[in-house]
Formats: sequence, C-alpha cells, structure tokens
Amino acid sequence: MSKYWKEIVKNIEPYIPGEQPGDKRYIKLNTNENPYPPSPGVIEAIRQGTNENLRLYPDPNCEELRETIAGYFGLSKEEVFVGNGSDEILAFSFLAFFNHGRPVLFPDITYSFYKVYAELFQVDYKLIPIDEEFIIPVEEFYAENNGIIIPNPNAPTGRFLPVDAFIEILKHNADSVVIIDEAYIDFGGESAAVIIKEYPNLLIIQTFSKSRSLAGLRVGFCVGHKDLIEGIRRVKNSFNSYTLDRLAVAGAIEAIRDENYFQETRSKIINTRERVSARLIEMGFNVIPSKANFIFISHPEVYAANLFHGLKNRGVLVRYFKKPRIDNFLRVTIGIDEEMDCFLDIIAESLF
Repeated sequence: MSKYWKEIVKNIEPYIPGEQPGDKRYIKLNTNENPYPPSPGVIEAIRQGTNENLRLYPDPNCEELRETIAGYFGLSKEEVFVGNGSDEILAFSFLAFFNHGRPVLFPDITYSFYKVYAELFQVDYKLIPIDEEFIIPVEEFYAENNGIIIPNPNAPTGRFLPVDAFIEILKHNADSVVIIDEAYIDFGGESAAVIIKEYPNLLIIQTFSKSRSLAGLRVGFCVGHKDLIEGIRRVKNSFNSYTLDRLAVAGAIEAIRDENYFQETRSKIINTRERVSARLIEMGFNVIPSKANFIFISHPEVYAANLFHGLKNRGVLVRYFKKPRIDNFLRVTIGIDEEMDCFLDIIAESLF
C-alpha cells in the first residue's frame, strides 16, 4: 500500500473479474463471454476500417452508431448514448445522477461493480436483500432513495423480472433515476426499452459484449429520456471526449445490422442453456431459473468449492464466489454444445 494513495484508494475493494489463466488451455465458462464468434459482417467492417483514417480521431458523438441503435429500438438518437462498455456508462451514471445524503438502492446479491462505484464516488447506498430463492422483492424499492439500480436478468443468479414489475418501481420513484442494467436481456427476457417514452426517469444500459459477441471491442450503450442522456454526455465530455475508437464503432454498427446472425447465435445459447439445466436437475442440482447466458447452480451433497477446484483441475473454468449466501453456488457460462457436454461429463464423474 503506497503512502501516496488517497484514503479512498486505500480503503476501496476493487471489482475482481473472472480469472484469465495462461498456464494451459481451458474451457472458459467463467466470464460470460459469448462462445460464438462475431458476425462475419462485423469482422469485415473492422477490416475495412483498418485504413489511413486511423490517424484521425473518431467521431466524438458516434452519430452513426447512435442512429443505428435508435432505429433498432424505435427511438431518436437523442435518446441514445454509447460508451466504452456498459461499465463506463454505469460510472458516468453515478456521477451524473446520484447525490450525497440519501442511498442508492440495489440488491444485496448482484453485480459487485455497483458497490465499488458507490464507494469510489462516495455515494451512500443501501443493499436490498433478495429472498432465499434469489427473487428481488420489488416492494422494497419503493423506499426513499437517491436512485435505483437493478440488473435484469440479475447477475450472478440469472433471475428475471417482467416489465410490469419495473413499471411499479418507476411509479413509486418518480423523483429518482431508475437504472436497469440489461447486460443479459437478449437471452430470453423482455427489454424495458418498450416503456422508455413513458418514464423520463428510466435509463436502460446494455452491452455488445454478451449477445453480440464483442467483449473484445468494449462497446456499451444506454437509452432513456433525452435529458438523462444529456446528463451522461456532459459527464463524458468532462472526462474523455473520444470514448469509442473507429474500429469499435464500425463493428458495433454491423453487429446491430446483422439481425439474422444475432437471432441465430442467441437461440443456440438459449437452447443449450435449457438442455444443460434439465440435465443438471436430473443429477440433483438446484438450478436457479435463468434468462441469461449463464446458470447458477448448487448441489446438496457436494460443496461448490470442491466442484470448482475439481473442474479447474480437469480444464474447465467456472465462477465461484466466496461470499455469504452464495458460497455454495457456481455460476456457469453457457458455451457451445461440445464444451457443455464436457462440463456435464466431469460434473457427473464428480458426483458418482
């Protein structure tokens, strides 16, 4: 610990991403990456973008990408913001919307970056306990607050809330910004983007990393009332005017345009998820119903940590969170069928 660090840096507990070991080749089911490659059109768009124009700064407003996303959701480009991954947009949102004094509300079991950002930006927060089945208690978000963040589907559980639940939350929080983090929405859930026009306090954040197979490009976006978007834009332009590079913009535009490829790969992941979930249930696992590209599982007789180490020793990486209430669960990303069959074989051998 350096003596030159600020006190907040000394005390903060940073977010820890899934491990990326380089000691040998693994089946990676630990970081929720898409197992399928980007659309061929994406690769071609990036290839064509690799030219002499790379000497020039990209469009700071990402006009074409915002127009493409707006057209996809039936919105105007003034209702769209794009950034360097959804995590950056979350950070901008904390700076743009959350004041000191009252707490931001988010679930106690959820994406751990929310707590990191709250502490980094010195924003008060309150954790709302989810129940033993990992269901988010909607009514608990009617309490006084400084803002709300709910991932849907939730991570790491995969649980999904219908749009009607968010309508109730929005109605009870007309004076607060309600952020729905929809990083995994494309794997079986319905996006709340359909109600953007009705609720000026609603901000929806999505990413190209999961369902669009572009984790390596770092592209995220949010949609909401133009006043919310302008607030985020003001923060961004006080921080970094050029958040997306030319190649990322080119790839993201094509990823939106290639709807057939998007539907094909997301359907494959959904089908594999349901097949693997059914098989694990047959083996005696508790599998939390998921609308994400991962599943959250536990077994009543074999401790999760033992399964985690056993899988890793056999070349399969999954995610284990050594935290209260979920320390007997594993989060397993859905890979291609061959990878998941290998995972199932090793799990079966561990049990029997």
